[in-house]
Amino acid sequence: MLITSAGRRAGLVECFRASAARMDVALEVHACDLYPELSAACALADARFAAPRCTDADYIPRLLDYVRDNGIGLVVPTIDTELQPLAAARTDFASQGTYVHVSSEEAIDIVRDKKRTMDVLAKAGVPVPRTATLEQFRQDHEGWAWPLFIKPVAGSASRGIALLQDLSELKGAYSEPMLVQEALGGDEYTINLFVGEDGVMHAAIPHLRMSVRAGEVEKGRTVRRADFEIIARDLATALPGARGVLCFQLFDDPRLGPRIIEINARFGGGYPLADRAGGHFAENVLRTAIGLPLVACDDWQDGLTMLRYDNAVFV
Repeated sequence: MLITSAGRRAGLVECFRASAARMDVALEVHACDLYPELSAACALADARFAAPRCTDADYIPRLLDYVRDNGIGLVVPTIDTELQPLAAARTDFASQGTYVHVSSEEAIDIVRDKKRTMDVLAKAGVPVPRTATLEQFRQDHEGWAWPLFIKPVAGSASRGIALLQDLSELKGAYSEPMLVQEALGGDEYTINLFVGEDGVMHAAIPHLRMSVRAGEVEKGRTVRRADFEIIARDLATALPGARGVLCFQLFDDPRLGPRIIEINARFGGGYPLADRAGGHFAENVLRTAIGLPLVACDDWQDGLTMLRYDNAVFV
């Protein structure tokens, strides 16, 4: 298998290795990054190589050559910006016998645009906060309750997010398209879910985001919530062609109730907690790539706490 943009995803490498061990399958993990010599996950992989930026024209051809030359059966992307090119090239990889773990182009187009995400979910009856593009808000900001959140339409890792207390804090211009949302309170959760190739959601595992660093959960605890599972199932249905592992964040606002704020159509940074709790989504991704039946992944441990800390890989 190949993990792309591997970066610090050492935990994901170990999740796949543990999954292969349970399956009694020999797994060779390849990893790539812009600078693989500076990537912890690449250092822990069995093989590694330098890949172009996913925005480069040579990105997909380089990966296609690599998977062909190295007999790669599974490609797992880890960052949002590579999902669109990989979804568009999914059939090209399949013609070489490689399964790419990515949802449909339509689903990726939706989740990469946070305004469109909110519109699609709202239309499907999935709870979301009131949302408008910055241009729409500037034209009509009456009736909004301050404070408000502003964030990039295509942002990630908490980049560019700000809390505005009143209209005076709104900048005259921003370097990228922005959207405005009603501010939510209460506890924040991530829900990891697995959707089969048949479009059916097999499990959803929420965890409380007790502490977050650079947009990624640092301390978390699994929480079994029937209402979150219903929301996850409705979300999976609302996204055309959603497949494999996805995750989304929501706030359980004490006034409004649960409200989804964003979706990542990939393995999230906090996935190892769901995996350790017994939701073996990575194993089912391997099984899908190999052509084996899926295993049940909804019998997971409630109340399992993950306390991350910094570690080092020495090369």
